[in-house]
Amino acid sequence: MRRYAKAVLCVCAAFFLACGIALWLRAAYPRPYSDTVEKSGVPPALAYAVMKAESGFCEDAVSRAGAVGIMQLKPSTAEFICLKKGIPYFPERLAEGAYNAALGCAYLSYLLGRFPDEQTAVCAYNAGEGTVRSWLGCAEYSSDGVVLDAIPFPETRAYAKKVADFRKFYEILYG
Repeated sequence: MRRYAKAVLCVCAAFFLACGIALWLRAAYPRPYSDTVEKSGVPPALAYAVMKAESGFCEDAVSRAGAVGIMQLKPSTAEFICLKKGIPYFPERLAEGAYNAALGCAYLSYLLGRFPDEQTAVCAYNAGEGTVRSWLGCAEYSSDGVVLDAIPFPETRAYAKKVADFRKFYEILYG
């Protein structure tokens, strides 16, 4: 009987440990503004990975480059995507989570349409569309002009890896 009780205790402890880890991971990898993300057409795991990499889900984050909000949009980028997609532009609302997420997802969707390779689109989100286009035109960084074989900016290289890693976690946790 004692052996059975120890086995049951071990199984229960393992179960509760696994549940605790799963709860912790879900808290570390939240999915805010799910309605906005789902409607955007961007793969949700990618949108959340970008949010996590950009701001750690801090809605009032402001970068030294002037990027704002949960998806770290520069006002000029936000205005550009609003004009492109026919979305009303309200610069005073850029720090509002849902508005910023909607514009960030719209911009990410735009980049995914411009760059068929997801990692290349993610690099453009970080370094800018023009910068990535110049990299694609350089044989040192792209052998086919479509996919980046090498990412010359260390910051963008680290960012692309971080987004890819976060995306994997989101896919594992939420499917």
